[in-house]
Parts: sequence; C-alpha cells; structure tokens
Amino acid sequence: MESIFHEKQEGSLCAQHCLNNLLQGEYFTPVDLSSIAHQLDEEERMRMAEGGMASEEYRTFLQQPSGNMDDSGFFSIQVISNALRVWGLELILFNSREYQSLMINPINEKAFICNYKEHWFTIRKLGQQWFNLNSLLTGPELISDTYLALFLAQLQQEGYSIFVIRGNLPECEAEQILGIMRVQQHQRPRLIGEDEAQTSAGRSAALSQSEVVFGVEDEVVDEDDELKKALALSRQDIDVEDEEADLRRAIQLSMQGAVMSNKSSESEMGNVKSGSQAAGGQRAGQNEALTAEELRKRRQAYFDRQQQQAQPNIPQQPDTKSSGGSGSVNIGSEEDQQQKPSQ
Repeated sequence: MESIFHEKQEGSLCAQHCLNNLLQGEYFTPVDLSSIAHQLDEEERMRMAEGGMASEEYRTFLQQPSGNMDDSGFFSIQVISNALRVWGLELILFNSREYQSLMINPINEKAFICNYKEHWFTIRKLGQQWFNLNSLLTGPELISDTYLALFLAQLQQEGYSIFVIRGNLPECEAEQILGIMRVQQHQRPRLIGEDEAQTSAGRSAALSQSEVVFGVEDEVVDEDDELKKALALSRQDIDVEDEEADLRRAIQLSMQGAVMSNKSSESEMGNVKSGSQAAGGQRAGQNEALTAEELRKRRQAYFDRQQQQAQPNIPQQPDTKSSGGSGSVNIGSEEDQQQKPSQ
C-alpha cells in the first residue's frame, strides 16, 4: 500500500489531486491547470467574437467570470479532459448510450474519474486490484472486483457523473509491485477530519465527565457541610435538654426539701386563717422570688397534705368568717395568706 501514490485534499484542488492520483505522480500543479483554463477561456472568447465584438452577447460574455476555473481552485471537466489529452487519454461518459451499448464489464477497465458538484476523485486498477483514491480519504481504499460494480451504481444514485478512462496510463511503481503481489487491507481508511472530530468529541466527553465528577465532589462537600451543621445543632439541642433536665431535678429536690420542712412544722401551721402579717409578708416576698412552676407544685402539695389531715379529724363546721357562707372548712392557700395581710 505504501507504493501507491495518494494526494490528500488541500483546499479545493480536488481536480489536481484527481489527475495526479490517476497518473500516480505529481504531474500537474495548480499553475498548469490554470494555464489550461485560461487557454480554454481564450478559445471561447474567440468563438464569441466571430459573431461580432459589438454584439450584446459578446459584451455579456466578457462580463461573466470564467467557466473553467475559479479562485477556490475548482477546474471544469474541459480542463481535466485537455490535461489528460496531453498523455493520450480520453474520457467517455460511463452511462452514455455509446458506452452502455458496448456491454463492458467495469472490472475490465483501467480507471474511472468521478465528479459530484465541485469534487473530483479517481478509482484506478493497480495490478489486479481496484483502489478508491479519493483525496478526502486518509489513504487508498481497496475495492474488490465484486464490489466495484455496486460501488459505481451507488455513486450514480448519489448524483455522481462517472467517466471511463481510455488509453495507456503511464507506468508507475505501484503497478509493477502490485502486478507481482496482492495486498490485503485489514482496516479501511477514514475521511480526513473524522479522526479529529472523534478526538474533539472524546475531549468534549472527557471534559463533561470531569465536570460531572467535580459536580459530584462539590455535592459531597456540600452534604458534608450540611451534616456537620446538623450535628452541631443536635449537640446544642442535647445541651439544652440536659440543662432543662438538670433544672427539673433541682426543682424536684427543692420541693422535696419544702415538703419535709412542712411536715416538721405541721403543728405550727394548724390554724391556717391566723398568722402574723409579718410572716405573711415575708412568705409573699419569697413566693415572688419563686417561679410559677414551683408555686404551683408547692401549692398542690400543701392542699393535698391539708385535705389528708382535715378529712379524718376535723368535723365540718360553718365558717362565720367566710364570705361565701359555705359549711365546709375554708382551707386557704398561700395566696389567701398573702391577701389577708393586705386586707
């Protein structure tokens, strides 16, 4: 395969690549083909001038750009045909009635030139094997004899114009080598730029994957920060709960001490309604310093204790000092004792 001459695409010089791949060498340059195109333009101008240089058709022809070449490097079929005529080669349209009437098997030909819009490429037989020498490929592509007819038919369906090369092609090194040995192609060439596109696609995929990885790492970091914040808040809640538990235990201990002191002074507190104003005022000052929860608990304990003592021992007598006139014993709370001195 290394002996096969294969020019790769440069700019829009596909006509030059097509001719050099056909002839298997650097036979034509853009300057050579431009000279042929200018020669064709001059011949066309001279034919138009025969109708009169003052005619409207001639002036219009002069204003129009060349039909044989352009600034991009495209050359017409007339330029290619004149270039091949230098080597004694002739172009015949593959699907013409003249050629189709000959009923020639494509594998018996020597080469084909294919054109679609502004692209030209060569299919040539070297030795006993056919090769697609398209300049858009990264290298020559081996074509089997059975696939050649199908390949030409496919090109025609895609809109290609196919020309058969008639005449003796110049000798080349690849023809001599491949005439002795046959080649095998294990991997077909790709279109030029396809590898770069896949490389850029791979790079894009790698970048997107790295962005996903970084995004996942950021999410993990965010989750770690949130977890740390949640643990800190839970520790604060635990500390608050511990403080509240300690406070409740302290209140319970203080209440137990108050109950023990009340039991030891039950004889002194027998007469609930009597009491000095100084003692009532002092107790009122202590109650103001106590919390509402402590007052409620002490009040409830005192009520329970007085009811237990009054039910078995004290008979029900009318209380003449009671404002309500009820027959039950008026057992006052500490609030009553606080109110009486003020009255």
